[in-house]
Amino acid sequence: MTADRRTFMKGVSLGASATVLAPILTQLRAHAAGDAKATPKRVVFVIESNGLIPSHVQPTGLNRPKNGSDKLIDESLAKYELPEAIAALAPFKDRLTIIQGLSGRVSEGGTGGHSTNYGALGCFPGSKGAMAQTVDLALADALPSVVPHIGLGIHSRPETTVHYSLSAVGPSKPAPIHCRPELAYKALFGSVAGGDNRQGFDLKSNLLDYMADDVKRTRNALAGPEKEKLDNYLEAFESLRDRQVKIDGIKDSLRKHAPKSNKFSSPVETDRLEGQFDLAAAALIAGLTNVVTLTSGGGGQHYITFTGLGIPIDGHGIGHGGGHIGRTWADLRVIIRQFHAKLIARLAEKLKAAPEGSGSVLDNTLIVYLSDSGEGHHPNLKEWPVVLLGNLGGKLNAGGRFLEFPKYQAKGHRTIGNLYRSFLRAAGKPNDKFGMLDTGLRDLDMTGPLSELVVS
Repeated sequence: MTADRRTFMKGVSLGASATVLAPILTQLRAHAAGDAKATPKRVVFVIESNGLIPSHVQPTGLNRPKNGSDKLIDESLAKYELPEAIAALAPFKDRLTIIQGLSGRVSEGGTGGHSTNYGALGCFPGSKGAMAQTVDLALADALPSVVPHIGLGIHSRPETTVHYSLSAVGPSKPAPIHCRPELAYKALFGSVAGGDNRQGFDLKSNLLDYMADDVKRTRNALAGPEKEKLDNYLEAFESLRDRQVKIDGIKDSLRKHAPKSNKFSSPVETDRLEGQFDLAAAALIAGLTNVVTLTSGGGGQHYITFTGLGIPIDGHGIGHGGGHIGRTWADLRVIIRQFHAKLIARLAEKLKAAPEGSGSVLDNTLIVYLSDSGEGHHPNLKEWPVVLLGNLGGKLNAGGRFLEFPKYQAKGHRTIGNLYRSFLRAAGKPNDKFGMLDTGLRDLDMTGPLSELVVS
């Protein structure tokens, strides 16, 4: 690496676009200086309501013991196909770790068994509210960034702006889930318009035009690798802008044909969720945050009706056996699961396309997919399936693996709390006491991380 390249990077300055360009420029300077430790690590939680059925993530041909395993099963995913429900993740199979057999009995929800609320990420009784910090916020402390944590999701009522019941900063301090993509966009990126006297800055604003002078000056000062990374960063903004233009073009039609009942308040819940995933990708690539929580309903029985998938039954109805036009409740849940898997794959593709260091943003990211209600609509929480995509920059022994832990109360059984402690250990801030311990497992050691995942 030449001295000229380092000098160029130090000389780049910013004007009106400092709020947006500063995070990415800081990263580029570190990379130009060869500082590998400066490469940020990122974690994304994707939480789907209504339970993650174990069979939906079980590799095809790898049979599970009917009543759970009595021993640890550790298999390579290479020789198995992914099940239909998450087949969209197949291009990333070498990065996937499917985990079965964890429990989370301490996280009971108090909402009719439909959600553990804060307990899903906190490992404490969700019925008692925000008792302690949840793992996403704990990781935000461990992986600091400009915006410590971003919560994005959709609500059963499309007019809802902010939702609380899944993430918490600490005791009695819930963290928000922003449910309207256009308002979340303003909150994260709208400040760039402050010095230009522009009114009503929103998704229709041409952010790149506003940033043109700073972008041009910055690009001219960058060497090839940093210039490529900046271009990927800018592309994330363009994709958000272009998507909103398309939505604006058909908004009258959507409004005209939207079902008029409360249950089908919006025909575009799938579009809103896609928008939130796009926003998450942009924020991660931009360097605005290192921790994102994405939710599809969840918490407080906020079940989504996926009219965008041709399903006029909400998650609660499906959970109680409702079908539609020859499709059973099981068929509908697979369709919904497939949609979420496609969103995760699309997010992973965006992160993979963004260069970082000698690899990509995805190389330094961990995506965690689970449900806020464990294994079912009315869960017993003796199982809590989880799918991991990525290994946090090599900080986790994950990728191309299937792990099944011994069943509840069997020797060697582990919990969702052990998994979260593994994440914290990998992030550089171990907390072996995170969450509460299950008193039903008092004869087993439930402390510490999962040794199978932690890199020694």
